[in-house]
Amino acid sequence: MAQPADDSGSDKWSSLLSRLNPIPGFQEFTGPYKVGTVDVEIPVSDLESPSPAPANAADIETIQFRIFYPAHPDAEGKRITWLPAPQREHLSAYIQFLGFGQLLAQAISFLPRHLHYTSIPVVKNAPVLEPNTPNGRWPTAIFSHGLGGSRNAYSQIVGSLASHGVVVICPEHRDGSAVATFIRIPSQQDRYFMRNTRRPIPYHRIPHDPTDEVHALRNDQLKIRLWEMGLTHEAVLAIDKGLPLNNLNKSTPSLAPFVGRLHVHEPGSIIFAGHSFGSATVVQFLKTVFYAGRPELEAMEDPLYTPSRQSAICRQITPRNVTILLDMWCFPLLAKSMKPLFDLPLPVYADFPPPTTDPSSTSTSSTSSSSAPPPGGNALLAIESSDFYNWKEHLHATARILSPVPSAPVVEATAFYDNDNNHNHTSAGVKLAEPHFFYVERSAHLSQSDFGVLFPRLTRKVFGSEEPERALRLNRRAALEVLRRNGVPVARTWSGDLVDGVVGVDDKTGAVADTAAVAATATARDGDEADEGAAGDNREGDGQGENEAQADQSRAVVGDRGLDDGIHNDRAILDRSEHDGVVEAWRWIDIVGMGEVVDANDGTVTAGDQAAEAQESEMAGVIEPHASENATAGTAAVAAAATA
Repeated sequence: MAQPADDSGSDKWSSLLSRLNPIPGFQEFTGPYKVGTVDVEIPVSDLESPSPAPANAADIETIQFRIFYPAHPDAEGKRITWLPAPQREHLSAYIQFLGFGQLLAQAISFLPRHLHYTSIPVVKNAPVLEPNTPNGRWPTAIFSHGLGGSRNAYSQIVGSLASHGVVVICPEHRDGSAVATFIRIPSQQDRYFMRNTRRPIPYHRIPHDPTDEVHALRNDQLKIRLWEMGLTHEAVLAIDKGLPLNNLNKSTPSLAPFVGRLHVHEPGSIIFAGHSFGSATVVQFLKTVFYAGRPELEAMEDPLYTPSRQSAICRQITPRNVTILLDMWCFPLLAKSMKPLFDLPLPVYADFPPPTTDPSSTSTSSTSSSSAPPPGGNALLAIESSDFYNWKEHLHATARILSPVPSAPVVEATAFYDNDNNHNHTSAGVKLAEPHFFYVERSAHLSQSDFGVLFPRLTRKVFGSEEPERALRLNRRAALEVLRRNGVPVARTWSGDLVDGVVGVDDKTGAVADTAAVAATATARDGDEADEGAAGDNREGDGQGENEAQADQSRAVVGDRGLDDGIHNDRAILDRSEHDGVVEAWRWIDIVGMGEVVDANDGTVTAGDQAAEAQESEMAGVIEPHASENATAGTAAVAAAATA
């Protein structure tokens, strides 16, 4: 008599793998649109750079980026893996970034761990959805990654934006800040029997000592990053125009579906965003472009980026570009040699056009007017993790950078009004909006990337964060609402994303949000996610059935995530109440009065930027996990988190 197969061995092996690498995977995006993706790598020689290439970029022969975009609802096909190819090298690099030594990381990378098979919920090379926006083009953003990142590392933030109707371009920087990156050598791509057709650029770990030498190394990285941002912008314009480009990534059959569908030509139309070092990159990029030609920048001995005033990028950057800064890392902005740049406000606070040394210069925008006040902080969203919020010295430095007058030691309320001493050239009598500045309670610096979802136990045990999905959910809600308030057409915020708190009436449907129903839905959904994340854990079988029944009931309440399943006016997420607020774990930060640090013991007053710089080495382990002085303890914690 045939015996039933004994699956206990395979079950135990699966459980062991789950415990070694407890990766729950990614949930479907919450926007109403399916998401597609393509991979792009273009020779630098195909593009006209707005600024000369930096001296340290001689071996960088291509720019590389991934595009996330709204896809046709009937799109079917292969998903992409979160780990880019070559996977083993990337996995080894990530393990080293998280604290393991090189030899151990290489050994672990050979194991068939779950991360090899983790996929992003996108359809590779899916047809681009026909834009349903008023101008017939999709809003477009460029997102810059942080230390240890890649073009895939922020898929949950950028993919979610794409599911709500935003095309997001994610460059992979070749400055040594990507966890690992590989340059396709253009001259070798047609030689099929050549083995070395790619040039690797490994992660470059730079000390966090507050010295001029370290600042110089970071500036060298920024020079490459800003040059790449300018080239990426040129590539995106060329893609939309249908100009011939040699995409060395042959897994992408064509870029023609994007022709005429990207809102990238109108000045001020592109959204700029980044995380950590990526946020610092965005700040320096916007300033060096917008203020190009100003005497104080012309006088800098070693500028980061010097775009031509006649370039397309200088026409693009205006006060109207929505700017999203996630856990901005200030240290790269604090070099003494960069003080002229630090002292200038972000473009959102400046009149258009900016002051220029050319008396014959005229406005580069037909849609902007110097008589119209700039949007100020209404076009600026900054979100901190608990790690960065609790680093008070750094918070004071951040407040100055987000203010209309960064050169002032303290952010004054009067800075948001017209004042000749402010140097922000705002229209007389106009009050500028303060920035949308918030933090997520009990979150880690890595929570705004995919790491929090992929490694929930690591971020909980090592960094003390909770509910990584919540951090991403709140980031998503805030970004969508800021885009709406700046006239960017994006889809509704899904009702299931409102579990942390919602107030008001939907201005489109007139319906009052049913917070109780939303909470029930999210409870069930979070329960399902927790079950997935705990694969291999001991739990009662009946409990799993109850969760499934509850999830089915709640899904009936929430709906199908369609175009009308949510709200179009998420006022709660930008609520600035100084009390506990209406959104759980979400707090507004008032920058007025910030800028200086007062010692609690002796009353000594120190400028926030100086205090943050002095503490940089102490906070290195938050910014760069392996950089902590307690690297041995950190490695042990990583191992414990992976095997618990």
